[in-house]
Formats: sequence, C-alpha cells, structure tokens
Amino acid sequence: MNLASLVLRVSLGAMFAGHGLQKCFGLFGGPGIDGFTKMLSAMGFTPALFWAYLAAYVELIGGLFLIFGILVRSTSSLLLILIAVAALKVHIPNGFFLSAGGFEYTLIIAAVCFALIISGAGKYSIYNKL
Repeated sequence: MNLASLVLRVSLGAMFAGHGLQKCFGLFGGPGIDGFTKMLSAMGFTPALFWAYLAAYVELIGGLFLIFGILVRSTSSLLLILIAVAALKVHIPNGFFLSAGGFEYTLIIAAVCFALIISGAGKYSIYNKL
C-alpha cells in the first residue's frame, strides 16, 4: 500500500505540476496565464483571471505537494474538484473516449485523486521524515 501510494502520488503530482507550469509560465508549449485566462473567459468563467490563477497554481503547487507527500488528502481533494470541473465543462459533452475529446482521461485522474484521498500519503512522504 505504501509503495502504491508513492507511485500514484509521484505520477499524478508530476502530471499536475507539468500542467501547472504550462498554465502559469507557458513552459512545455503551454498557454501561460494570459492564454489560460482567455480560454477560461471563452468558457464563461468570471472573473477569468481569478479562476486562471487559482486553477493554475492549484495544479502546480498541488502537484508538488503530491510528489513530496505534503497534505495529500487535502491536496487530492482540491485536485479532484479541479478535474471534475474540467470534465463537466469540457469533456463530458464529447462523450467517453479521449480520441473525441471525451472524459475517459479525466475519469482516470479523478479515480487516482480519490484513491489518494482514501489511502493518504503512505510512509514514503515528507511528513514521515519530520
């Protein structure tokens, strides 16, 4: 269980941190905060700049927290909310399959978040080293 939690935390954390870096700073071909704000505005989020900063930094900091095992249950809960909003606003209308822009990928991410809410950080986390 501890090793499984570590694998889930680091994998999901790296994915979210990478997406956060794209949205916050435009790294890895991402839109940066301005592009992300425009995207959220087009989807009807208001005020878009507020939601862009909130979502981008939840992804970035949340991803880093998962990698190191900091506040894993709380962090996973925030990330679960974020991915649920993404699924509802973007992916569910496109059906199930990712190839059509569907929600299968967000479903897997949500499942991993939920698993981490249940399991917690495990023994391989920074909290167990303090």
